[in-house]
Amino acid sequence: MRSFEGTAYGSIDAFRLVERDVSHPASGQVRIRVEATALGFVDSLMVQGRYQIKPPLPYVPGGEIAGVVDAVGSGVQLAMGSRVVTWQLGGGLSESLVVAADTVDLIPAQLDFVSAAAMLVDYQTADYALSERGHLRPGETVLIIGAAGGVGSAAVQLAAKAGAHVIAAASTAEKRERARALGAHSAINSASDDIRAEIRANAPVGGVDVVVDPVGGSTFEALFRSLAKEGRHLVIGFAGGGIPVLPANLPLLKSAALVGVDIRHFLASRPEAARLARKALLERVASGALAKPQVTTYPFEQAGAALAATSRREKVGKVVVLHDVTVDT
Repeated sequence: MRSFEGTAYGSIDAFRLVERDVSHPASGQVRIRVEATALGFVDSLMVQGRYQIKPPLPYVPGGEIAGVVDAVGSGVQLAMGSRVVTWQLGGGLSESLVVAADTVDLIPAQLDFVSAAAMLVDYQTADYALSERGHLRPGETVLIIGAAGGVGSAAVQLAAKAGAHVIAAASTAEKRERARALGAHSAINSASDDIRAEIRANAPVGGVDVVVDPVGGSTFEALFRSLAKEGRHLVIGFAGGGIPVLPANLPLLKSAALVGVDIRHFLASRPEAARLARKALLERVASGALAKPQVTTYPFEQAGAALAATSRREKVGKVVVLHDVTVDT
């Protein structure tokens, strides 16, 4: 079995393809023959040793995994050949891996492996942000930063279908057009010298009720200042680089809230609710009610290049590594 793994953190150059023995599932476990592994910004941070968690070495990156069950341990009800998806702390950039059976979900028959892997974390994060943390209501105005990214593009669709007025912010005309096609009512330039003016020009009377922010970056305070009274700024991540700060008087002046969105906390604290939400999202994409994620694919032999691509702002869609499988994406 081939595995893309590293013996030190700090650089992708420390990771390479190696041969490993195939693992066998114990009681309550399944082995997955990996078909597609989606990669995100967190994977890049993990490899660089900049994430808050550092798994033991050697480490195999890639946590958003879709594949086929090819071995089961005792006490497992899943059938051999089941098409499944799972989110792990790593292990996806290998030809197979063993995971706990209760951490996998069945992929609907109409959904391909690439889409299942690519939507797994981003769509659930966007859904949790809007419904559980943002308490989005029909008729409210939502501003989505990084609207062409994985979380952003999912949030555009989910907010629009929930009856919100959606303003998408993205850095290029192509990305803004993509956001409009997914349901955004208007799209603004996130790199504008006066982003608050762009927001005011596109927001209905009353301002922005919810900001969906997986980027952070230099516009963070300007976005918070654009909130209406009792608005909610949802902090999902810091893909823009450094971690911004906010003057503590602004939430008071705005009667507004800065709200953290930790999807791992949701999965750990309310696993059954998370599983039901995840199943519903998989079904919505499979049925066409939500669009499949946009992806850029790499062969397994180019796993290092795929990891490097996760840090590039100009990349198109979610980065997905293919494991010798051809699918219609």
